[in-house]
Amino acid sequence: MKKLLALILSVMLVVSACGVCASAEEEKVLNVFTWALYFDYDTLLAPFTEETGIKVNYDYFDSNEEMLMKLEAVDAGTYDVVLASDYILDIARKEGLLLELDKEKLPNWQNLNPAFLGQFYDPDDAYCMPYVAGTPLIIYDPEYVDFPITGYESLWDERLEDSVVMMDDARNVIGITLKTMGESFNTTDPEILAKAEEKLMQLKKNIRALDYNAPYATMISGEAIVGYMFNQQVLYTLQERPELEIVYPEEGLGFGIDCCVIPKNAPHPDNAHTFLNFLMRPENGAAIAEAQLMLSCNQAAEPYLSEEFKQNPVLN
Repeated sequence: MKKLLALILSVMLVVSACGVCASAEEEKVLNVFTWALYFDYDTLLAPFTEETGIKVNYDYFDSNEEMLMKLEAVDAGTYDVVLASDYILDIARKEGLLLELDKEKLPNWQNLNPAFLGQFYDPDDAYCMPYVAGTPLIIYDPEYVDFPITGYESLWDERLEDSVVMMDDARNVIGITLKTMGESFNTTDPEILAKAEEKLMQLKKNIRALDYNAPYATMISGEAIVGYMFNQQVLYTLQERPELEIVYPEEGLGFGIDCCVIPKNAPHPDNAHTFLNFLMRPENGAAIAEAQLMLSCNQAAEPYLSEEFKQNPVLN
């Protein structure tokens, strides 16, 4: 009887262990959360699934603030990888919503450009993997603008009444207003911000449209003759309207880095690390930059970037 019980227990342990293995094997899932199309399907998601067998579920948001509210609502669970902007990830980090990255699972971390590391939002590079970077620019139609556009202050010119399209992004719009006042993009002094609000309201009469996702459409159609938008949106505009001119604002360029993070309670953290390591391969770093039309954060990707990309004045 003792031998029989021992045999039964042994069989139960084996069956149980196999069940755990089968369950782990079946859980080849990765839940990502970012803007629509920010992880390109053909160059990233499909090859990743083909190589690893991990199915990618894609959910998207319309703004950084929406992302943060949803991440807070699910207690940093549900999602395995979130791709969002630096300043909002700084808030998420301080709220304890992010998982510290296991660098032993990220051997391709060495491929990243040090210029994009050690930033204010993650000074110890413990939580954020830089994905791409961007510098918003001004673009205008020289056929209809017969005076110099030199920077952000030009957007307030009374001759541009009902003629400007601008990204619907609070941080950027407030930032450029601060720059026209000789302040930093990142000023937090309440008195200075109150003055910026007053000046920003004076811009209202010049705004034809506020559009976060597709301000280029208003420029391409000719409905607006001056635009302030993200650099990849400037490129979309120039692809259709190559006669338009770009401006490097004399007050100084804005600069932001979008990063991948793993939420604190991600259901599949190992899969998330596998995905981040996949993204940091040199050839994938180049594919990301060229697909998104933004600056590459991957130093090892440089040889894989096309000359056309490297010489593009909107990007470099």
